[in-house]
Amino acid sequence: MSISSPIQRPFLEVKDLNVRFQTDDGLVQAVTGSTFSLEKGRTLGIVGESGSGKSVTSLAMLGLHRTRMNAKVTGEIWLDDQELVTATDEQVRLLRGGKIAMIFQDPLSAMHPYFTVGSQIVEAYRIHHPGVNKKVARERAIEMLARVGIPQPERRFNDYAHQFSGGMRQRAMIAMALVNDPALLIADEPTTALDVTVQAQILDLIRDLQEEFGSAVIMITHDLGVVAELADDVLVMYGGKIIEKGPALDVFKNPQHPYTWGLLGSMPRLDRDVRDRLTPVKGSPPSLINLPNGCAFNPRCPYAGRNGDRSFTEVPMLRDDGHSAGHLVACHLPAEDRRKIFQEEVLPNL
Repeated sequence: MSISSPIQRPFLEVKDLNVRFQTDDGLVQAVTGSTFSLEKGRTLGIVGESGSGKSVTSLAMLGLHRTRMNAKVTGEIWLDDQELVTATDEQVRLLRGGKIAMIFQDPLSAMHPYFTVGSQIVEAYRIHHPGVNKKVARERAIEMLARVGIPQPERRFNDYAHQFSGGMRQRAMIAMALVNDPALLIADEPTTALDVTVQAQILDLIRDLQEEFGSAVIMITHDLGVVAELADDVLVMYGGKIIEKGPALDVFKNPQHPYTWGLLGSMPRLDRDVRDRLTPVKGSPPSLINLPNGCAFNPRCPYAGRNGDRSFTEVPMLRDDGHSAGHLVACHLPAEDRRKIFQEEVLPNL
C-alpha cells in the first residue's frame, strides 16, 4: 500500500481570500478571491490605488480583522504549513510579531506616544522570548536600532517617537518589526511620507536586511517605482480583486491590463521632458459596496467597448496572458488585441 506524501506548500500561500465588512450603508466587498504565494527570500509587490484591497489583505494575514465584529474573512492563508484563517486567537497572537511582522505606514501613530521607543522594542522581544531578562532584551533592542542605522542607539533608546524625525521613526519601526527575526515581513506603504532621499535609504535598508535574515517580504504600495526597485513578483489590485500578477520584470516590460497601463502612464519619468504632463487614470475607484457589473474597471476603461458587452456583463477571470509563463491577467480583451493596443496606442505615451 502506497503512502501519500504531504502537500509541499510554498512558504506563504493565500487561497481564495475574501474579506467582507457589514456596515450601515451595505456590505463592503474589500477583498474578493485573492490567490497568491510567496517563498522565503523573495519580495512580492502589491500595487493599486487607495481602496483596492492591498492593506486589507495584509491585515488579514496578521489576523487583525478578528477584532472587528463586522468583519468576515474566508478562504485559506497558509504560513509555513500553518493555516491562519481557522487558527485560534492565541495561535495567531504568537505568530504576530514573531514569525510574521509588519512595518506600518505611519510609525508615529503605530508606536505608543507614552512609552520610549526602546521600551516598546524590548516589549516586542520579550513577548516572544519570555525567559529573557530585561538587560538582555535591552541589549537586543540597542543592537537592532544600530543595525537599522540609528546613530547613538544607546541614547536614542530612551527617546519617544515624537523625538525622532520621520525617517528615523520609520527605521525604529523596522527595528521593532525585525527584532524577532520574522520569516515574513509586510511593509505597508513604508516610504509614503518620506522625502526621496530618505525613501531610497529605507528601501536599501529593507533590501539589505532581507538578504541578512532571508525573510519573505510583501511590499504594499501605490508607487510603482518602489515595486520596480524591490519586487521579484507583482500583484495589481483593483476593486478588491487581483487583476494582473506575474514576475515584476515582465509586468513592467509587458503589462497586460488597461489599469496597469494607466498606472504606468501616471508615473513621473526622468527621461521625459519636464514640460510633459502626467497622464492620470481617468475617473475614480469604484465603491466596494456597489461594484459595477462585469469588469469593475469598465467605467474607466477606454477599451471596454472593444469586446461586445462582455466588459459590462461578465466578470473577467484571472488567466494566462497568452505570452509569458506565470503572467496572469483578468481582462476580456483577446491577447493579440492587448498586444496591439499596448504597442500602438499605449507604449508611445509611456
